[in-house]
Amino acid sequence: MSVEEIEQAIQALSEDEFARIAERVHALEQERWEAELDRDARNGKLDFLIAEAQEDRKHGRLMDWPTP
Repeated sequence: MSVEEIEQAIQALSEDEFARIAERVHALEQERWEAELDRDARNGKLDFLIAEAQEDRKHGRLMDWPTP
């Protein structure tokens, strides 16, 4: 099925069906984003964030959140 065919099928949906599809697509997008984030973390691509936070803490620029 092509993207164009999918778009046409979506346009033919009722409001309730469209809402269900929109919810599911959003959930799938979140699942993919989380999987990508997990892969990046495992592969060390986010290590720079830890280094930045450690440097900020060392220089007093890092605050607890939420503030008590």
